[in-house]
Amino acid sequence: MIREKQIVECVPNFSEGRNQNVIKQITDEIVSVKGVKLLDVDPGEATNRTVVTFVGEPKEVVEAAFLAVKKAAQLIDMRQHHGAHPRMGATDVCPLIPVSGITLEECAELARKLAERIAKELNVPCYCYEAAALKPERKNLAICRKGEYEGLPERMTDTGEAPDFGARAFDESIARTGCTAVGARDFLIATNFNLNTTSTRRANAIAFDVREKGRPQREGGSPIGKPMKDANGKTIMIPGTLKGTKAIGWFIDEYGIAQVSMNITDINVTPLHIAFDEVCRCAQNRGVRVTGTEIVGLIPKRTLIDAGKYFLRKQNRSTGIPEEDILKIAVSSMGLADLKPFNPREKVIEYLLEDENKTDRLIDLTVKGFADETSRESPAPGGGTIAAYMGALGAALGTMVANLSSHKPGWDARWEEFSNWADKGQKIQTELMALVDEDTEAFNRIMSAFGMPKGTDEEKALRSAAIQDATLYATQVPLHTMKASYHVFGLCRAMAEEGNPNSVSDAGVGALAARAAVLGAGLNVKINAAGLKDRATADKLVAEANELIAKANSEEAEILKIVESKM
Repeated sequence: MIREKQIVECVPNFSEGRNQNVIKQITDEIVSVKGVKLLDVDPGEATNRTVVTFVGEPKEVVEAAFLAVKKAAQLIDMRQHHGAHPRMGATDVCPLIPVSGITLEECAELARKLAERIAKELNVPCYCYEAAALKPERKNLAICRKGEYEGLPERMTDTGEAPDFGARAFDESIARTGCTAVGARDFLIATNFNLNTTSTRRANAIAFDVREKGRPQREGGSPIGKPMKDANGKTIMIPGTLKGTKAIGWFIDEYGIAQVSMNITDINVTPLHIAFDEVCRCAQNRGVRVTGTEIVGLIPKRTLIDAGKYFLRKQNRSTGIPEEDILKIAVSSMGLADLKPFNPREKVIEYLLEDENKTDRLIDLTVKGFADETSRESPAPGGGTIAAYMGALGAALGTMVANLSSHKPGWDARWEEFSNWADKGQKIQTELMALVDEDTEAFNRIMSAFGMPKGTDEEKALRSAAIQDATLYATQVPLHTMKASYHVFGLCRAMAEEGNPNSVSDAGVGALAARAAVLGAGLNVKINAAGLKDRATADKLVAEANELIAKANSEEAEILKIVESKM
């Protein structure tokens, strides 16, 4: 399977919020890294601090973060810094945040390596915090930043207080740059739930119902009773219902309504859709309705996909539908367009990156455009690309039968069974659609390798090696297409046997398309394998292809027998 693209967000805080020239020089370093998208620059005059947000793939984000820390160390002198916000370094904090295709643990490991590199190459001592913490107590940023910049001279050589990387006696270099806290944390979603009331008091009551901290326990259980204290004099709290959330109620003049304003600090524990439903429940208990949701800032795609699937399941509807349709369900279910239009392509990080780095992809063409492009005299797109597309069409047909079966009158008790098949079909289709463009890219790599200079023996050797690498890749890609297309048979067989009988012919056509995809991609494996000098590898790839071809022929024949018997 093609792994989901890894995307990481980085939100460094720099101890400069007034000098725009300095801020721009730092952000210029970030945007100089290809593949990184700068999302936001938020300077604060009173805090004398700028919060920067950028995203991209892990390697590029880490490099951009390093360059930004380096430039900040060159331009910001902490001996001259004054501001309202706690701080201990020119780059005060630098968290890495998983967006998609990467875990928090993986981000934590990246953060530790980044901290070590900053200390080693830039001579800036670093603490590791939150998920990247090397000591349990340092999960709390406040512990790392204890005493702030002014407390560093005493802490630098203290065994229990010294930084994780770059610890040494306080010197002129540290005096200038201070220390940096590098960490990893979960994605934070800031959201507001719109209420059909103008009462801040009722909005606050709902917020206290749901937020993790809850509300003070009062004497006699009365809302006006004195807060109760424990033996240590601390206020006793009645926890709210949503873990990993902070919330308050407020009135918004611009909209003329009250809202529950919430920060979801752990979207794995409390996803947005769960928060929405719980706020709705608690609001209803107080005679109030939630009329919509406002998302502040950007969100990962999975936030909306998970929400859309959640609301589809509540309706006993199939979740194996196109991504665009799932997004529409999420937007309408949570009222995301209640106050103003909501465009996922402007709010979802993955889409912003996709649009920023958009290339001319075959899968973005119309059906006619794809056929016309194939018919032109250029050799790509060719048979391997068409094979991948035929496989995708086979998966799409099997998925269609699954969705029709899930929604068939009288089959309501089986909706989830067919929904699961539709989900599998969508995954196969997505993988094969990616291979449509990957096959053409494989051909382009070969052409690029053949275009390399060959004037000297060294150039000839490099060119020959590049051709072999590209040829191996061009052999592996259609083999990948064969394997993905072969999975279509399982889907189509199940739909021919168990699916809506009115659509059994569609399952049969899906099997035909899958066989054509496997055999077509197999031809590309063989023709490209012929160009490999490593015959052992070539023979192994061809043998694997031949095995898949034999199995595909058998699968198609068996599925067509089932289809014929049902017609």
